[in-house]
Amino acid sequence: MASSRFSSRLVRLAQLYVGGLVATQVVAIAGVITVDEIRKRRQPPPNGYPYVEPTTVDVGGSAVTTYTSGMDVYKDMLEAIRSAEHTVYFESYIWKGDEVGEEFKAALIDASRRGVDVYVVYDAFGNLVVPPSFFNLPEPIHVLRFPVLRRRLFVKPGIRNLGRDHRKILVVDRRVGFVGGYNIGRLFAEEWRDTHLRVVGPAVWELDNAFVDFWNEYRGKRLPALPDRGAASWDARIEAARNAPGRMLFPVRGLYLKAIDRACERVYITQAYFIPDAEILHALLAAARRGVDVRVIVPEYSNHIVADWVARGYFEQLLAGGVTIWLYRHAMVHAKTATVDGRWSTVGTANIDRLSLTGNYEVNLELISDDQAREMERIFRMDLDNCRQLTLEEWEKRGKVNRFVERVLAPLHPLL
Repeated sequence: MASSRFSSRLVRLAQLYVGGLVATQVVAIAGVITVDEIRKRRQPPPNGYPYVEPTTVDVGGSAVTTYTSGMDVYKDMLEAIRSAEHTVYFESYIWKGDEVGEEFKAALIDASRRGVDVYVVYDAFGNLVVPPSFFNLPEPIHVLRFPVLRRRLFVKPGIRNLGRDHRKILVVDRRVGFVGGYNIGRLFAEEWRDTHLRVVGPAVWELDNAFVDFWNEYRGKRLPALPDRGAASWDARIEAARNAPGRMLFPVRGLYLKAIDRACERVYITQAYFIPDAEILHALLAAARRGVDVRVIVPEYSNHIVADWVARGYFEQLLAGGVTIWLYRHAMVHAKTATVDGRWSTVGTANIDRLSLTGNYEVNLELISDDQAREMERIFRMDLDNCRQLTLEEWEKRGKVNRFVERVLAPLHPLL
């Protein structure tokens, strides 16, 4: 009897602790969001950010163009859609219903009217604030709405049925493909610094196949299947890594671990949301210990302020371990890129956080190319000019309130 009463008290104490922690987290989240909203009102909107003109290099017989401006990549994406003759595969996590989104919508409709087979994928959760009528595209355009809640979730609850379709892919006529961090909308074109790639040549198959496999798995019975074609050629210098939580496959994380472990000279990472798991954190610190110049660019303030605060919980360990952190100013940097030792690079849709690396559907291109790495390093140096370095000395001087909020929000990292 006494043992039973003791167990009941322990359960009650545990419930009180968890309830108190959750309540404290809610208050902390409300506080940081309120402070951030006040900051936004006081801070004028960005009036531009540094970018470079699109540059094309050859990687394994394919022409790879790197974009750092939304207007540049949108122009070329629209040109590709308007010149389509056979097929357009279009996939976007967020597709705003503004003037930019309408321009893409009109281009897709026009392509369909001249006989092009158009296939569209969009994520319902990512577009909750977009009027549903915007996605009422006329037949014969085929539209796959990736639902907020999938029926499989109620049969098999868990991460494999919770992931969002966070990918951004455009493939036209299997001859040109685009992938990277850019969603579709005026905000992303004018106020966010992002990175996107265009591929022309044999390696377009990597993006074509990524779209086809996703479409065929989730199209249901009402949408037609797409032909699954093997690669006519295969060059390991440019390949797509595709996270697929429904199949518990997460190769993008492996790309990062492999490249960081191999690093001998430098690792340059740019991330919108940087919340490394234990293995990636260990790999970065190990690289720094062996003398590698490890630099990470993150937004000084991102569009997800709670993610910023959770990320800050890793700053002291990184800075003390020799990793340098650079805070991108005056605009939201949304790129998901890295380059290592002037040889290896990746550009894609996956952030270094739990949601992207072990949660969402993502796609990153891996490129083994000195020329592409040289271009990525040039872009990184340009971005550094728009950053301020966060030093360990500065970080250690932060106030007690900041430290408290970091500790309270730290348990949220598996959710972000």
